[in-house]
Amino acid sequence: MRWFETPNFDFNGARKIAYIVSAVLFLASVGAILTKGLQYGIDFKGGKEFVLDFENPVSVVDMRSNLSEPLGATPELKLFGSESEILIRTDNEQPINEVQQIITSTVSELYPDNPFLVIKTDVVGPRFAEDLKSGALQAVIYAMVIIFLYILIRFRNWTFSAGAVAALIHDVVIVLGIFTILGDLVPFSLQVDQAIIAAFLTIVGYSLNDTVVVFDRIRENSNVHKGMDFMPMVNKSLNDTLSRTVITSITTLFVVTVLFIFGGEVLKCFPFALLIGIVLGTYSSLFVASSLVVELEARTQKS
Repeated sequence: MRWFETPNFDFNGARKIAYIVSAVLFLASVGAILTKGLQYGIDFKGGKEFVLDFENPVSVVDMRSNLSEPLGATPELKLFGSESEILIRTDNEQPINEVQQIITSTVSELYPDNPFLVIKTDVVGPRFAEDLKSGALQAVIYAMVIIFLYILIRFRNWTFSAGAVAALIHDVVIVLGIFTILGDLVPFSLQVDQAIIAAFLTIVGYSLNDTVVVFDRIRENSNVHKGMDFMPMVNKSLNDTLSRTVITSITTLFVVTVLFIFGGEVLKCFPFALLIGIVLGTYSSLFVASSLVVELEARTQKS
């Protein structure tokens, strides 16, 4: 990584271009969310789940593709304890007995020589789903508030808190917008469920870690270079941490890409969210959080 030995990129000089890019992505994401709406999984809108116990192992992929048409939508299938036990979750609105009949008849035709038993049926009611949705939203909001207070206490400057939280909101909203826009275009499910909420919180943590590293260097440089103007000092701090930021992002991307390729159909949405989040988190640390701190500091000094 020789290009990062003595970098001297003008990140703050490009902040107006970054503002335009971020504004376009953010507004497009908000527009997509408001007009098209988020695609919630069974966890958030309710549905039905069944556990089938087969005599011999079966293919989750084949079963999923064969059940999609009879159920009217692609169900969620995963192994349940062993290779012969399958958990099936669907948002089909028909009575549970009729949905069970559709599943059993389709599976019987698919595996005529592999008998099975339905060992569990359950209904995820809309009331439980609403409670879960509310809890997930509260978790994200509380995380943002705690992060704001943490940055405020650590750096004793509200502009750092505001920049960090704005960057995190920027990342989460754009990832949600991309999920909404690509929901019907990609060959795998991008429904918002508990796994995606976990991915969003992971993105928040990853982006925050990058941002705190940059802020720490700004604080160190402010003590060492007391005569330097604030904007050049922020730019120097970004260049000082650039090698660490890029190397960390690239190595994390390698791992998440492997998980995306080989993790299976059920897991694809989780690493997909992380792939977008890592790129956005790196971008926001370099161009959003620090630029907002520069802007807020300039306005504070003028007033």
